[in-house]
Amino acid sequence: MKICLSILSILMLAPCVTAQRSESLLKQGWRFSQEDTPRASLKTFDDSHWQSVTVPHDWAIYGPFDRKHDLQTVAVTQDGETTASLKTGRSGGLPYMGCGWYRTTFPATPGRMVSLVFDGAMSEATVWVNGHEVGQWPFGYNSFHFDVTPYLNRDGSDNLLAVRLENKPFSSRWYPGAGLYRNVRVVETDSIHVPVWGTHVTTPHVEEDFATVRLLTTIENSGKKKLIVTTDILSPDGKVVATRTTNGRINHGLPVEQNFEITSPELWSPESPNLYTAQTTVSDDKNRILDKYSTRFGIRSVEVLPERGFFLNGKPRKFQGVCNHHDLGPLGAAINTSALRHQLKLLKDMGCDAIRTSHNMPAPELVSLCDEMGFMMMVEPFDEWDIAKCENGYHRYFDEWAERDMVNMLRQYRNHPSVVIWSIGNEVPTQCDKNGYKVAKFLQDICHREDPTRPVTCGMDRVSCVLDNGFAALIDIPGLNYRTHRYLESYEKLPQKIILGSETASTVSSRGVYKFPVQVGTAMYPDHQSTGYDTEHCSWSNIPDVDFALAEDYPWTMGQFVWTGFDYLGEPSPYNTDAWPSHSSLFGIIDLASIPKDRYYLYRSLWNTTDTTLHVVPHWTWPGREGQTTPVMVYTSFPEAELWINGVSQGRQRKMTAEEASASFDSLALLRRYRLMWMDAVYQPGEIRVVAYDSNGKPAAERTVRTAGKPYALKLEPSVNSLSADGEDLAYVTVSVVDRNGNLCPDDDRLVKFSVDGQGSYRAGANGDATSLDLFHLPQMHLFKGRLTAIVQSSDTPGTVTLTAKAPGLKSSTVTLPVR
Repeated sequence: MKICLSILSILMLAPCVTAQRSESLLKQGWRFSQEDTPRASLKTFDDSHWQSVTVPHDWAIYGPFDRKHDLQTVAVTQDGETTASLKTGRSGGLPYMGCGWYRTTFPATPGRMVSLVFDGAMSEATVWVNGHEVGQWPFGYNSFHFDVTPYLNRDGSDNLLAVRLENKPFSSRWYPGAGLYRNVRVVETDSIHVPVWGTHVTTPHVEEDFATVRLLTTIENSGKKKLIVTTDILSPDGKVVATRTTNGRINHGLPVEQNFEITSPELWSPESPNLYTAQTTVSDDKNRILDKYSTRFGIRSVEVLPERGFFLNGKPRKFQGVCNHHDLGPLGAAINTSALRHQLKLLKDMGCDAIRTSHNMPAPELVSLCDEMGFMMMVEPFDEWDIAKCENGYHRYFDEWAERDMVNMLRQYRNHPSVVIWSIGNEVPTQCDKNGYKVAKFLQDICHREDPTRPVTCGMDRVSCVLDNGFAALIDIPGLNYRTHRYLESYEKLPQKIILGSETASTVSSRGVYKFPVQVGTAMYPDHQSTGYDTEHCSWSNIPDVDFALAEDYPWTMGQFVWTGFDYLGEPSPYNTDAWPSHSSLFGIIDLASIPKDRYYLYRSLWNTTDTTLHVVPHWTWPGREGQTTPVMVYTSFPEAELWINGVSQGRQRKMTAEEASASFDSLALLRRYRLMWMDAVYQPGEIRVVAYDSNGKPAAERTVRTAGKPYALKLEPSVNSLSADGEDLAYVTVSVVDRNGNLCPDDDRLVKFSVDGQGSYRAGANGDATSLDLFHLPQMHLFKGRLTAIVQSSDTPGTVTLTAKAPGLKSSTVTLPVR
């Protein structure tokens, strides 16, 4: 079964219309095997015994977790290590290594041009059609395409597509996923057509009264024929606001240029993500339509000024961004638009306005969602260049493939308004090489050639090297990863007079876990968790408050991209050195189960300026801590608050100003700029109540946290009210253990079992515990600190779907959602 995305009508105006382009996704009907069988490329090969799968597909996410998977003995130089040590869980402890074969069939119309587009294939892809090898693409993160027209069956019968993939050991620093984890597309066109990524739209002049739009359209196989190229510009509400027609001979290889003026343009920004569409029609001199091609874009301007930083549409702003790896937690690397939308909704509510695609090309679905939902993007291709970080990493391909990979990325995403910065790499060892600046210039020049409208950055962590060897001075926007103590020095020495926090914080925390006494700095514990007080970090990183102050205090700082928005599989720092079963990160503001940690509300209190925040840390259920000091912190958008414990006031706190913090001898003064803290609070069962006051000193909000009683029931809270009957929509259901009064029981860890009835299925579950070895796809999961997430996937049939959760000793719970 092939799912059609868009087939332009050939019925309307029949005398003047020929068959136009069609595009379909190859999702169903795939066969898969992890046996390396060379004959699998042949049409005569029998794959009936192979596993039936749908694509996108990640073969490794089903586990099992095991310490032996991809053990790496390395010194992580980015983290300051000089001696190699055994790294466990570095790539998630999942079996991503080895070979995988995929086979399916697809139809094609005889006499038509057909391209196969792969949004990503992990990794070292070789592609065959009808037994003929049509191409290879080694980098697992990039999109690529092949013209397969010469290899199609001429009789119109279905064509065999076979793909071989291989993931080598020691090829990744995090969980890369495995397989055809992104979509595969079939594009069918006339011989004269706009090729894949064949348009380039820019907005050379932007102001409130009018804007100009420049569109370059490449047309293949025109052969200097007389063609008519007409483009309509559609406004965000679908109205035609400008039209241009170009007549004449089209020289092959030279794009058709069309310029437009848009009056009173609706500008794109994170707050108002307005999107226009350029609809281009290619016709012959007899007015027969040969192709139609749509290019979605936004009207906006990007500028970077010395001393003043980043400007969007002429207005200064500082990035409130996060870095994210590409995996979707319990779903693995297999792309799902609903899962991406769920992540972005959480980040949007936090006040996040930017995403860094660390450290690889993103899925096109993510970029399109950022266009629609209003996120700026730093799109980044590489974690290494010509010098290795991983034994079998990208350095093996760099010399031959780097430019091709860059060109694909740039042409695929340069029309997207969300993309405002290109990055050319992350903490590459080449930055300290004597010829490193030459490699950086090579990559930056490709960006400038393919897209002169956007600035280029690079995430640099070897500050002494890059300041001394010219590397940092070469880059359009110097990006520093951490090294906050060297921001001022870098600003003073570099000619750009700006600094971007290209990767910041790397605070570590575990949801619902609190360690005593509270300390600021590095710490490790026998349970392989980190404190939820948000005061712990790695030896090379820092707490959020440091980055807040840099963004606030210096006009030449451009804001930050926090490491990371979500926890991800792999890199379980600080428990990455022979510390199994740790297998996922603790860096996330939101955990692997998509449940916000306390830190989420610290960022929200500063970044979300359209809503108020009042969050209390920690919970107030501490049997055995009676009479002991249990600090209370409040993350709030209000300037001051008062804490009450069992009706007794603990005093009123006010956030410090920058001047007060600088003059203070309090070791926690920096934190007091952004947090309200009662460090001497003493635990007694009962309740804590916080009353927040506005800038006029009047009560504005209140929050109460109570000591939980005996666990009584499971509580289910779905992320959505309904599901789409598309077979792919997801509901993230938060599962909590509560007492009879609805208070969270924060230490419950019992096993919960699930069943799903109706028009849907159980997709996956996660609990946010980096040490949990529960398999994601099985319909059961242990709670972590009283919570977990169950994910339900819709079917393609309307109706209802019901999730039931049961656990020993607790009242069960169900939730029913309509599937429309």
